[in-house]
Amino acid sequence: MFRLWAREFKDGHMVRDTVVEDDTDETRTHKVFAAIEQICAGFDLSRPIWLDVNVADFKRTAVTRFGRDSFIDDIDFDYLEIRVIEED
Repeated sequence: MFRLWAREFKDGHMVRDTVVEDDTDETRTHKVFAAIEQICAGFDLSRPIWLDVNVADFKRTAVTRFGRDSFIDDIDFDYLEIRVIEED
């Protein structure tokens, strides 16, 4: 089972979160992108742009934060954090 936890933060506080589960046979990368699609649809957000820092952080720690510079549209929070919490 693959599980990705997404959390929105504003002023140092978590304002909402969700967990996406995926038990398909897809690659890890496909699972991450599918989970982000589902999260953004649920949170009514545009998909974030993966900057070099996001890619490096995610490869190293399975966690990254998407700030204002990662979104084309204006956002009303400080950042969206995604974290892999389970993968087999």
